[in-house]
Parts: sequence; C-alpha cells; structure tokens
Amino acid sequence: MKKIIITATAESVEQVKELLEAGVDRIYVGEKEYGLRLPRTFSYDELREIANLVHEAGKEIVVAVNALTIAVNALMHQEMMNKIKPFLDFLVDIQADYITVGDAGVFYVLKRDGYPFKTIYDASTMVASSRQVNFWGQKAGVSEAVLAREIPSAELFKMQDILEIPVEILVYGASVIHHSKRPLLQNYYNFTHIDDEKSRERDLFLAEPSDPDSHYSIFEDNHGTHIFANNDLDMMTKLEELVEHGFTHWKLEGIYTPGHNFVEIAKLFVQARELIETNQFTHDQAFLLDEQVHQLHPKNRFLDTGFYEYDPDQVK
Repeated sequence: MKKIIITATAESVEQVKELLEAGVDRIYVGEKEYGLRLPRTFSYDELREIANLVHEAGKEIVVAVNALTIAVNALMHQEMMNKIKPFLDFLVDIQADYITVGDAGVFYVLKRDGYPFKTIYDASTMVASSRQVNFWGQKAGVSEAVLAREIPSAELFKMQDILEIPVEILVYGASVIHHSKRPLLQNYYNFTHIDDEKSRERDLFLAEPSDPDSHYSIFEDNHGTHIFANNDLDMMTKLEELVEHGFTHWKLEGIYTPGHNFVEIAKLFVQARELIETNQFTHDQAFLLDEQVHQLHPKNRFLDTGFYEYDPDQVK
C-alpha cells in the first residue's frame, strides 16, 4: 500500500502546532497576494515561523502559489507576475517544500530561474483529465496535482490507470465551484444600493430560485469572487475504497470549519488512516468516525460525498 499523506489548511500558528501534533503530514498555508481561498493569510514573519515549526516536526509545508505547502495558485495578472520573484526568493529562504501552482506563467518562471520547489498543479475545477495532469507532469515537472472535486468515482477509478503522478483528493471541507476575478458582490451592492460586508466572515450565500433551501457560500476578496458547492465534502465512509484504487493523498479544507473543531476532525481522519494502514478499518468504524465528523462540523452547513456516487452521464 502507498503511504497515505494528509494535508491540512491552517488558520493560525497555534493551529499549525495542533495539527502537527494530531499527525497531519503537510501544512497548507499562504499569503494575501498569491494564495487563494485560505482560512487565513499569513505575514512573511508568520510563514517563516510556520516553516520552522513544520520542519522541526519532520513534516512538510505546502505554500499556496500552492510539507510546508505554500499556495501560489492565484489567477495571475501581469502586475502580479512582475512582483512574484521576491516572494519565490522568500520561499527558498524558508525552505518551502511544495508550492501549488495554477498558472502557466509561474511554471515558466520556476523553470527559467531554476527554483528548487516541488510543485503541485492546482487549477481547481479545471483539472478533470488524467492526460491534463500527465501533461503538466511531463512539461513542467509537476510532482503532484489537485483533482477537480466534481469527478464521479466511476471516472475517477479509470483515471488511476493512466495517471503518471499522484493526485490529491479533497476528503473533507468546502469545495469551490466558481471563481471570477470580477467583484460580483460589489457590483450587486452597487446596483441595489446596499452597503454591506463581502468577506467570508459575513457568511453570505446564494440560493437557487427553484430550491430555497440551497446554500452556496459566496465571498469576495482581493482575488475576486468565490462561490462554493451547496454542501461540504465528507469522504470518511469512502476512504478505504479510495485507497484501494490508489488515491492516498488526502486534503482537509478548513476554510469554513474554524477553530479547534477542525483539529478534532483532522484527528479522526488520521485515526482512519492508521486503521486502514493496519487493515483494521471496518464498515462500522467508518460510520462511527463519520458520525463524529458530523457532530464537529458547523451546524449551519451540511455534508455529503459530492459527485462521488453520481452517474458520469449526470455531470457531462
């Protein structure tokens, strides 16, 4: 069995410590200009402190431009590209293990200037083809890729036969379905003469006219407007099946699960990993752990398995 790797977002330096103690393998963080949809953006000093904590624990950091994994996955404009080298130089200095990248221009700069990072291809909802993943592995030297969350299991399992690099599966948390660089909320406020907050903390959502109970979270920041799926993902009862098909890179997303509850949920997935790796994960244990996830999840949000059990013909 391949090693199961768990990556988790973090909202504070203190939460980083708790997640490392919980057994998470990679910490996913970023800063304001180049990281998308993070529970919180960090200052350079905080990123340096987090990198030290992660490396002292023998783990990795992933930085979102996207271990320490750092997010560098923003939709890039030329002005952002002109300023990216000082940030990449800083990431070299703090020894970021991975960065997530969703823009071809960043791959070009990384290759041209010989940056040492391992990269994770993260173009969000657009990564739905094994050949697409393999292309970036071959042409840009990508180490891993983040798959779109809208792929049914029937298609997902077929992809594994063709994939040449590992892919990440979101096993818990909110799933983005739309991102626009346009300030859609502010435009709406201007049209309706409303003066209100646009941030994630405002907890705004959209509802379909035909389904007043639907709940599509929406917020706006310096990267534009972000809209999330009606329900958050919870794949606890599908973990063993995912591992059987070779999907052993799991992501825990805490953007809408603040505080200690997210750490406790991470512990449940770490426990599930340990049971799977020792062949002790039973159907009953899966549902018991899943019940605990539901108890810890925010009460105003709902959980399901997303597109996992859909017929592929339903999502074409």
